[in-house]
Amino acid sequence: MVLLIQCGFEYSEIDVPIEVDNRMAKTAAIKPKQGKYKKYMLVRYGRMDTLGWFEHNQAHISKEPARVVIKTDRGLELGQLVGQLCPYKAGHFRWNEEQVTRYFEDSGIDYSWGPVGRFARYATAEDLNEERHLQKIAQEEMEYCTKCVKELGLSMKIAGAEHVFGGERIIFYFMSDGRVDFRQLVKKLAREYQTRIEMRQIGSRDEAKLLGDIESCGQECCCKRFLKALKPVSMRMAKMQKATLDPSKISGYCGRLKCCLRYEDKTYVELKKLLPRKNTRVQTEQGPGKVVNSQILTQLVIVEIDNGTKVAVPLEEIEILPPVKASDKAQEKKDSDDNSQGKYRNEINASNSNKSNGRNRNG
Repeated sequence: MVLLIQCGFEYSEIDVPIEVDNRMAKTAAIKPKQGKYKKYMLVRYGRMDTLGWFEHNQAHISKEPARVVIKTDRGLELGQLVGQLCPYKAGHFRWNEEQVTRYFEDSGIDYSWGPVGRFARYATAEDLNEERHLQKIAQEEMEYCTKCVKELGLSMKIAGAEHVFGGERIIFYFMSDGRVDFRQLVKKLAREYQTRIEMRQIGSRDEAKLLGDIESCGQECCCKRFLKALKPVSMRMAKMQKATLDPSKISGYCGRLKCCLRYEDKTYVELKKLLPRKNTRVQTEQGPGKVVNSQILTQLVIVEIDNGTKVAVPLEEIEILPPVKASDKAQEKKDSDDNSQGKYRNEINASNSNKSNGRNRNG
C-alpha cells in the first residue's frame, strides 16, 4: 500500500506494511458501527427551550414526564425529557436521523442532530428545589445588572437572566438597537458574582418568548408555550386571510405581527391556487361572465355576468373559457365601434326627420 504525505507544497510516497494496511481496513470497518450502539435521548433545556441530543447508558426510559440533569458546554443544567411516550425502546430512540429531521422540518423547529452533551441523572426533589432557588436568584441578578447598566449609561435593556444549574455561569439576555461595548459591565458583574458572565443579545420576539404572558386569544403566548422557531410573518398573510389590518389587533406581545397568522398561510396559498384570477372569462349556468372576486376558504367565485348581474358560484360549477385572442378583441372592438357609430347616425337621422316633419306642419 502507498500513502501520499504532504510535506510543505510537495507530496512524498511511503510504503505501508500489509499488516498495518489490514489493521487500518478493520478500523475503518468497525468505526461506523460504534455510533450505532450509542443511546441518545432528546431533551429540552435552557431558558430559551433549546432542543438537543444527549448520550446516556440507561436501560429503559421512563414514560412519565421526567426532568433530567444534563451536562452541556455551559455546565450542568436541568432539562425536560422529550418523546418518552413512544419513540424509546430499551433506551434507544426508535426513529432514525431521516425521520427525526423530517419531523422537525415539518414542524419548523431548528435543532442539531449531533449530540450536545451527556445525560447525568434523573432530577431529584433536591434538584428541583435548587432550581426554584436559582430562579429567585436570577431575578435579583437581573435587577442588579439593570442598575449597573444605568450607572454605566449603556443603551441596552436587560430582558432576562439565567443562572446555570451548576453555577458555572450567568447568562444575561439584553436588547439593543446596535452594538454595545459592555466590557466594563461584564467586569463589574464578574467581581460581584465570582463566576463567568455571558451577555446574549436578543430581538423583540425572543423577549416575548422570555416574558410573554396571556395573549388576546386567552392562551399563553405561542412562542413561550410551544413555538420554537420564530419565522417571519408578513402583511401579505394578514391580507390573504381577510384579517383586520388594525395594528393593535394583529400585533402580538412583541409588537410585531402575530405568529399565528403563519399557521394557516400554507392552506390559504394552496386553496388560492385553485381559484381563477380576476377578469378571467368563465361559463356559469346563468351565462358567460368574468371573475370579479373570490372567497378562499369557501371556494366561491364572484362572477359578473355579461348582462351586469353578479352571482356567487362554487368553484366546481364554473368552466374557465379560453382567453380571447388579440385579433378577436380587435374585431370585437371594431364591431362595437361600428355599432355605436351606426346607432349614433340613426339617432341623428331620426332627429333630423322629426325636425323636418315639424316644419312641414308649421307650413
